[in-house]
Amino acid sequence: MSSSKFLSHAVNRIKESPTLAVTAKASQLRSQGVDIIGLAAGEPDFDTPDFIKQAAIEAINSGRTKYTPVGGIPSLKQAIVEKFKFDNQLIYTIEEVVVGVGGKQCIFNLCLSILNSGDEVIIPSPYWVSYEDITLLTDAKAVTIESTIEEKFKISAEKLEEKITNKTKLIFLNSPSNPTGSVYSESELKDIANLLKKYPNIIIATDDIYEHINLSGKPFHNILMVDPSLKERCVVLNGVSKAYSMTGWRIGYAAGPKEIIKAMTKLQSQSTSNPCSISQAAAEAALRGSHDCVTDMVREFRVRHDYVMKHINEIVGLQCIPAEGAFYAFPYAQDAIDLLHKNKYINEPTDIALCEYLIDKANVAVVPGSAFGASGYFRLSFATSLENLKEAIKRIKNAIEI
Repeated sequence: MSSSKFLSHAVNRIKESPTLAVTAKASQLRSQGVDIIGLAAGEPDFDTPDFIKQAAIEAINSGRTKYTPVGGIPSLKQAIVEKFKFDNQLIYTIEEVVVGVGGKQCIFNLCLSILNSGDEVIIPSPYWVSYEDITLLTDAKAVTIESTIEEKFKISAEKLEEKITNKTKLIFLNSPSNPTGSVYSESELKDIANLLKKYPNIIIATDDIYEHINLSGKPFHNILMVDPSLKERCVVLNGVSKAYSMTGWRIGYAAGPKEIIKAMTKLQSQSTSNPCSISQAAAEAALRGSHDCVTDMVREFRVRHDYVMKHINEIVGLQCIPAEGAFYAFPYAQDAIDLLHKNKYINEPTDIALCEYLIDKANVAVVPGSAFGASGYFRLSFATSLENLKEAIKRIKNAIEI
């Protein structure tokens, strides 16, 4: 007898994270001796800086291995308050900050704290894979707004207003974007902010996790920075994973209205309780320390980005626009897909079939665009060595131009 009958409606509404699934398949093939180049995972390939690791070692040696307050130790929360003031000119108290087990938990806690069955959540597409599934867990409805490569993967205020209804409760904005690397300009954010002022019951979640992976050199802005009047209904989401190469340390944080932060903390108290005490000490050191490590990493990402953009666009059937942030390329591949399907190299003309073909034929793991709500594309992470990227793109070219 199948045990699936015991599963909840909530868990049946969601799917496995496709990026983690592709990464797992690549790891499995690699363990079998297959020479797989993995370009699926969204994490820097650089090691965590030594001064951050040393702070963790000191925390262990000094016995900071016990429970902490659920929402984070006060000194870390104060460091986050100071980060917002220094980097973003946003003023918060520690009561308006919560630390979670990664940025994903903060998003999860936010959604479960504010959404009810029947509420609508607006998610610009292409989107980070978990926005939609976390929304569905709450029994709210995910309402996507498609954007294309011609629109530089950004929505306008006009397109946003078309999707707003009296059920709209939350909107996600992610800039720099995963998966596209697109960045909203100050003027674009002002237009969206001016629109949202007309709808005071909508909460705005600005996901700034890639804030410091800035490839353009232009100043960073989020929607609250361009319009501080939105503060009472804006939640700013961030973390140390991407900027400080600390993905495995699992520290994210959020700042927002006190009642929402209090609710998120209460929810966390009944799930994970506090984030790892040692990771919190490391995160505090990261936020208070030198940013030279970030500067060095971003400089290398720019070199890789430029190489990838040049050579991806030389492959027949692929089209890719430059990223302004994060460490992803998001090529439009439908022309290549159609050609491979016509010549019977893939069974169906989809991005999923293309990515399966690339991992089997070229031994390169990338993520299909449909996982991000954008069929006909795929995501390639350039958070790996230039040597790996050169070999991977050569393999992709050979597989597509067969």
